[in-house]
Amino acid sequence: MPPTLASLVHHSALKLTVRAGEDRLDVPVRWAHVSELADPVPYMEGGELLLITALKLDAEDPQAMRRYVRRLAGAGVVGLGFAVGVNYEEIPGALVDAAEEEGLPLLEVPRRTPFLAISKAVSAAIAADQYRAVTAGFAAQRELTRQALTAGPEGLLAALAAQIDGWAALYDASGAVVAAAPEWAGRRAARLTAEVERLRERPAPASAVVGGPENEDRVELHSLGTGKRPRDALAVGTAAALGTAERYALHSAIALLTLTTERSRSLHAAEQRIGAAVLRMLLAGEPDHARAVAGDLYGGLLDAPFRMIVAESVSGGDPLGTLAETVEAAAARAGEAVLVVPEGSGWWCWSPTGARRWPRAPGTRRPWRARGPCPSRGRRRRRTWWSASRRRPARSRRPPPTSRPSRRSRWRGGADGCSSSTTSWPPGRCCRCWPTTR
Repeated sequence: MPPTLASLVHHSALKLTVRAGEDRLDVPVRWAHVSELADPVPYMEGGELLLITALKLDAEDPQAMRRYVRRLAGAGVVGLGFAVGVNYEEIPGALVDAAEEEGLPLLEVPRRTPFLAISKAVSAAIAADQYRAVTAGFAAQRELTRQALTAGPEGLLAALAAQIDGWAALYDASGAVVAAAPEWAGRRAARLTAEVERLRERPAPASAVVGGPENEDRVELHSLGTGKRPRDALAVGTAAALGTAERYALHSAIALLTLTTERSRSLHAAEQRIGAAVLRMLLAGEPDHARAVAGDLYGGLLDAPFRMIVAESVSGGDPLGTLAETVEAAAARAGEAVLVVPEGSGWWCWSPTGARRWPRAPGTRRPWRARGPCPSRGRRRRRTWWSASRRRPARSRRPPPTSRPSRRSRWRGGADGCSSSTTSWPPGRCCRCWPTTR
């Protein structure tokens, strides 16, 4: 902890004596400053122990001493040290009375104690406190790193909550709480969703302090990530403002979680590229190749009945990115596998039929659900349910080869600009390529 007036009084080498303000010796001292000016207030920052010999003061004038002490107390000076045996053999009574009235601690400095000794004692105590804070910060960083590697974000939050003597919570891209420590902190963090959404609208790095109602904690919100729009957020709650060591621990946690977020972003981009390839294979009627490429990435999604969700933007900004993050976050919380693939100015989402209703992001049209993919984009009609393990939907006709047109069917793929292929994908009733004559 930083030095206080009490620690200086108890310093055996200084021999200081308290003459006024005995009940206010527990205040921290930021620095010890020597000034013989009649008005040193313009050069004060607050928190100083002012050392004087009253060289230019009429220390025996009660009115002058009241004005002098009142200005010092108003400037935030935490104590006044008066050297005896220089200009006055003892502290004048007018100064003692003024200090008592204002509640300003007054210390008597003996002649054999130079002001330099007091300044050195304060400086050494401040340096020792900073060293303890840095050492504690490094120890906290090692513990947080170990927890992040062994127990993931949950373990890191638990270690952070112990370091700051409070609670910590992690929010995902949709603003939902995905982890909290201790367990009861999840309910407290859930009430800060609106503040987290406002924080995510600001470019990273961003932070905010939320002052709770009376008898509640002080909460700090920090964005995670290095992109223009942060994906996740961290909230920490404490009973009071964070100290130096706690601040070091918080910054270490933010760095570790940001590193995890950015690594997840790179992995997510790679998964999107794999997903795009898998989707193209499925639309081309090659489910076996799609399963071989996907492996266990999407679980049993490729073998189960599914639905296709297509979204397109109707406003500026990046609402589709927000919607995609929200869909993926909601699916992760529900334990469902989804395949979200950007496509042109929109994106396609492959989800199981039993999935929950997906949320809608501002600036996007309501996602439509086609029962089975249709390459004829813009045609929003229903088709028969089918699985990726089946090469064509029920009751659909396989198109004749392009080299040998059927006498009973006339295909118009090249004439009307349909994006489907008559050889690589079986068209159905929702496609413009459906034969007009049979």
